[in-house]
Amino acid sequence: MKTKVLFVCMGNICRSPTAEGAFRQLVKDNGYSERFKIDSAGTHAYHVGNPPDRRSQQAAQLQGVDLSNQRARQVHESDFYHYDKILAMDLDNYHNLKSECPNESQSEIELLLDYLPENKIQSVPDPYYEGRFDEVFEMIHQACGLLLQDLIKKA
Repeated sequence: MKTKVLFVCMGNICRSPTAEGAFRQLVKDNGYSERFKIDSAGTHAYHVGNPPDRRSQQAAQLQGVDLSNQRARQVHESDFYHYDKILAMDLDNYHNLKSECPNESQSEIELLLDYLPENKIQSVPDPYYEGRFDEVFEMIHQACGLLLQDLIKKA
């Protein structure tokens, strides 16, 4: 049975597609593609149907990660029943997800950066407004690597 992982930010064009792409590449590189279903979404519908921000795509491409086939979508109630782990990129989206999550959902909702040991921040900075796309990629990539280790250990 596949472990189903959903990454979530606000608009699904910068942070969560970066996490989806980074995690997908790590899964592939480690030979675990058959063990995971991976997606991303946004808590808001601002960019539904759009590809990831070109600056996020460029930062990922520099690290060998292709985001070009992704399209933004909004979190749907069914996601809370379908995904095993839902990883928020920041505290605002974490709280939005927790408040929208039906009581009977079995999904674990967590902050992605909680996977970084001794990390002092809980929220991935939003590069859409702040820039720092390369730094954000590195932060997300590192957290995704540790997330993968944790999920494989628990499997």
